[in-house]
Amino acid sequence: MHQATPIRLLPLLFGLTLAAIQTTQAAPLDGKRIFQNNCAMCHSASPDMATLAGPPLFNVVGRKVAGVAGFAYSDALSALGAKNKRWTAQELELFLKDPSAYAPGTSMPIAVAQPAERAALVAYLATAKGKAAIPAASQAPAASANTNANNTSKEEHWSDDQPGRIHAVRMADLPPPFASASAGNNPKTVPRPQGVLPSVPANFAVNLWATDPDRGRVMVKAPNGDIFISSTTKRLIKVFRSSTGATADKISVFADKLDRPFGFAFWPAGPNPQYLYVANVNSIIRFPYKNGDLVAGAPAEVVVPTLTAETGSHSSRTLVFSRDGKTMYLSIGSASNVAEGIGAMPPEPLKHWEAKHGLGAAWGSELDRAVVLAFDADGKNKRTFATGLRNCVGMYLYPRTGDLLCSVNERDMLGDNLPPDYLTRVKDGGHYGWPWHYIGNNEEPRLQGQRPDLKGKVTAPDLLLTAHSAPLGMIMYDAPAAAQAAFPQEYPGDVFLALHGSWNRATRTGSKVVRVFMKDGVPTGKYQDFMTGFVVSDKKVWGRPSSVVVQDDGSLLVDDDVTGEIWRVAPK
Repeated sequence: MHQATPIRLLPLLFGLTLAAIQTTQAAPLDGKRIFQNNCAMCHSASPDMATLAGPPLFNVVGRKVAGVAGFAYSDALSALGAKNKRWTAQELELFLKDPSAYAPGTSMPIAVAQPAERAALVAYLATAKGKAAIPAASQAPAASANTNANNTSKEEHWSDDQPGRIHAVRMADLPPPFASASAGNNPKTVPRPQGVLPSVPANFAVNLWATDPDRGRVMVKAPNGDIFISSTTKRLIKVFRSSTGATADKISVFADKLDRPFGFAFWPAGPNPQYLYVANVNSIIRFPYKNGDLVAGAPAEVVVPTLTAETGSHSSRTLVFSRDGKTMYLSIGSASNVAEGIGAMPPEPLKHWEAKHGLGAAWGSELDRAVVLAFDADGKNKRTFATGLRNCVGMYLYPRTGDLLCSVNERDMLGDNLPPDYLTRVKDGGHYGWPWHYIGNNEEPRLQGQRPDLKGKVTAPDLLLTAHSAPLGMIMYDAPAAAQAAFPQEYPGDVFLALHGSWNRATRTGSKVVRVFMKDGVPTGKYQDFMTGFVVSDKKVWGRPSSVVVQDDGSLLVDDDVTGEIWRVAPK
């Protein structure tokens, strides 16, 4: 039996001093910073801050669950509130650890995975006090119906949505900032009415293809036709297989216990991939894969161990490869609304900073955020591909040109109709405005005068979408000519885009799938409603599309990450 090493000698064995260890142990985690990184985009922690998506969190300890009026709580949270259950430090810890398990149906992703960070956050919330909660912003009035046609919710009312309706949002018609109040109007999800199906064009039919209780958000088709779906909240990737195309008849968990997986891609391109790459919230991993695998046959290999220094707020990480397979693209959303807290200048001369990180690259907590990064396929040679994309949730390589497309969720709190979300081609070295400008050279009023040098250097997007539509996944329509469910000849080349739907517009928009008209690989500036009918009222929806994919038989699959229902659309 070996003699135990004296405790006083342990630091020397690891090259540390006792003072260094004591300093490390004594340094507390900053609960306020964790709040800012994970919660502040949707919640406030003081009475003088507006609240939009979620209820204010000051005075939360001791408050009844679902106890602030004006917010669309999940049925599970509402039921707990009806039983007079109250938020304690322990209950907050349980909720933050796994929101979807604590309150089934919640749309809140798991954002605080580390126990020490959760403890620091809960401790901070226990100190967040105020005299009274301000009224929810959802009670703010909508913009006047007498305003400019593109500054009125009447022009873009969900009740007018129907397959075939064409939209064109023009830059020249954008309203000024704050022309209307910013609304907090998070939708209440209700059950799909009995017998109701989504609406599609008259010459198409729709049927329920599968129901996914894990409510995955991103779908990708494997070369053999299997449909892979990632669930960020359940931390897994599943495989859906259909022997006929009409419905899924085999479902398997490919991999689980992942760290909030989102985007993924098969590599190399072609009929026989070798790996499935997966973008976790703060790493990229890959599993060995061969056609037909329903379960990962070996543990994951870490390709990129760390993506950002801080992981809060937007947690989506979308991953695609270039056509030649040599470049891996990764999109990462911002950590805040408009980078309010990073300061006016980077930590080194601006010229040097941009030489390292790209034109218009942000710093501080926004380092490597609101960007598209590029790596070699082995995860080496990291570089910045494009900047200023607040949240490129949907990223897609357009097959006919090899261009990279981004569907971008733009910033909030400039009004009901500003700024538009957008879909655009993303160019190497391009800067798309965030946070200092929006939709070209329109200066962000809350950061006025901070980056006048960027004016004239901002790339304007190709296609504007109604503000706050929340565009997510997309797919170019293409199918073999002999495919059993091939769409009519006018569809190939156009892009189907899922609009998840607004949470901060007084009059709801989105919650549908649209067809983006393309010409020579470029959006024409117009888009058309294709699948609608998910919205019940300005306060309620029964579905929110998140992803689209084309099956080998030519049919279109649409994933609804709120209900877990996956719809199939095919010509009659």
